[in-house]
Parts: sequence; C-alpha cells; structure tokens
Amino acid sequence: MSDIQSYNNAQKGEDQEICNILEAEINRSLPEAESKIWHAHPVWFLEGNPVVGYSKLKNCIRLLFWSGQSFEEDNLQKEGKFKAAEARYTSPEQINKADLARWLNKARDIQWDYKNIVKRKGVLERLK
Repeated sequence: MSDIQSYNNAQKGEDQEICNILEAEINRSLPEAESKIWHAHPVWFLEGNPVVGYSKLKNCIRLLFWSGQSFEEDNLQKEGKFKAAEARYTSPEQINKADLARWLNKARDIQWDYKNIVKRKGVLERLK
C-alpha cells in the first residue's frame, strides 16, 4: 500500500471518499507527476516543483494548487501570501470532475518555482 493510500485510509467517512476521488483524478490527469507524502500530506510534483496536494482540515478536505491564483478560476480561493489557491470539500458530490481536470491541466501549464523559493529568499519566479 502506498503512503498516499495509507493517508486516505486514515480519514473517516466522506473525507476518505473525497481523498480517494482526488487521488484518482490527480493521477489520471498528471500521470508524469511524482507523488509522495510531504509535510504530512499527499503532494504531486512536476520536475521537483509542488503543483497540487490535499490535506485534512478540521471540517473539510482542502485541495491546494501551489500556482492556483494564476489559473484565473472563480471556484478557487486565494490561500496564503504566495500564488496558492484552494478548493474545500465536505462531501464527494461537491467535486466537479470537469473543473478538477481543467485545474490539473493548468497546474501543468502554469507553474511558479516553489522548489527554489528558499534559495531565492521568498521570491517566486514564473516557470511556465
């Protein structure tokens, strides 16, 4: 069993179902991505750069796109001080797979360089 499957299996009820759907859709849309547990959460990387992941929050599952603010998508909310954006789910029915597929394609095509953010002292540069 993969570490991500173990993470998903540790969730309860609908949260587990949400995680399983997100994992399947991310793997389908980004087959070239490397996935692993990073900072205790499932994260997918393209060429070493984090692009998408999800995590259990107190009352939802948060899907996070590191460069999501640049996607110009109304259903993604700004998160943090860099370029990240998120969607939050409390039930599997809230996941719109067409939106998710579009966001995942944008995650491949629109990337900011998080891999080197520490080396650049917090300055983000656009990769794609």
